[in-house]
Amino acid sequence: MIATFKGKKITGMLTVMPENEYDYDEETKEIATLQTRRLKKIMGFGKRRAAKETSTSSDFCVYGLNYMFEHDMIKREEIGAVVVTGLTPDYFIPHISNIIHGECKLPKDVICMDIPQGCVGFVLGSLQALMLLDVVGNKKVVVFNTDVLCRKKRETPLSSPSFGGDATAITVFENDEKASDIYMNLYNDGTERDALIMHAGGYKMPHSEETVKLVDIGDGTMKSYEDLWMDGSRVFNFVQKEVPPLIEEILEYSKKSKDEIEWYLFHQPNKFMLQKLADKMNIPWDKVPMNVVENFGNSSGSTIPVNITYNLKDKLIAHSYTCCLSGFGAGLSWGSMIMELGNLDFCEMLISKY
Repeated sequence: MIATFKGKKITGMLTVMPENEYDYDEETKEIATLQTRRLKKIMGFGKRRAAKETSTSSDFCVYGLNYMFEHDMIKREEIGAVVVTGLTPDYFIPHISNIIHGECKLPKDVICMDIPQGCVGFVLGSLQALMLLDVVGNKKVVVFNTDVLCRKKRETPLSSPSFGGDATAITVFENDEKASDIYMNLYNDGTERDALIMHAGGYKMPHSEETVKLVDIGDGTMKSYEDLWMDGSRVFNFVQKEVPPLIEEILEYSKKSKDEIEWYLFHQPNKFMLQKLADKMNIPWDKVPMNVVENFGNSSGSTIPVNITYNLKDKLIAHSYTCCLSGFGAGLSWGSMIMELGNLDFCEMLISKY
């Protein structure tokens, strides 16, 4: 898919972070080896934030949206649709968007929609928002990218270093006939779906006593079937193979040169992958912020807005920049956007109580 969206823009962004912060060295002290120290240096592991054991995705979403109401960032009657992307629903039924709708007392004509999506969640959520703007008129679409994949507590120590984190992002989209065009492309390859997989917990392999037992996945790493399993080499090769032509295509489609892009705002699995990606595409490192994992961990579909609110907060309030945004991962899915991003009404990172 490749498309152009006219007369639409992002007007605000808020990220909601967990209260609990964990340090890589402290978490791995019982299993510390030369390998863990190398991983820290190469991958950029540092600190991460993880939701409390009782916190849910909707807790972060409701907390953030109510904060926006209280600080006049948006009004209830201005919202025409709520879109939620993520992989950690509170329940199978009802959806997170309906929980947000009820807890935040939104009008009954607000469209509610959940999309189960991981690393490309920001791009896919943006795509849905841009399409929904055609039917909500002068109202706004609010997109939530949320996950609490790291909230689980284990009685056993870590068997391998962790780089995951939790976060929720809230992005406001609205119509503006004067807005610059937004360009987007998106691809999927379901034949490679098991490169990133959580085997158990759904209907294919329901939760049981067996699915929570730790097993050796083949390299000495212990995981349960309810953990996220990643084939690191396959994912790395996928990113290096598919993302450069993805970016080349959207640049050509938008008639932009690499040099015209002021910020490349990519999903952040780890610093090493982003450095290799930037090198392969001949993009200067100073145009590709890479410090999300070392400060917050990899929070899946919300890493792009976490990147934006952490690194560009003041810049995007005062100015507008030509940006290329890209998400890639679980699915396997990969997509990108080129847009003018900035002059935002708000761009903020909030530490919650969850």
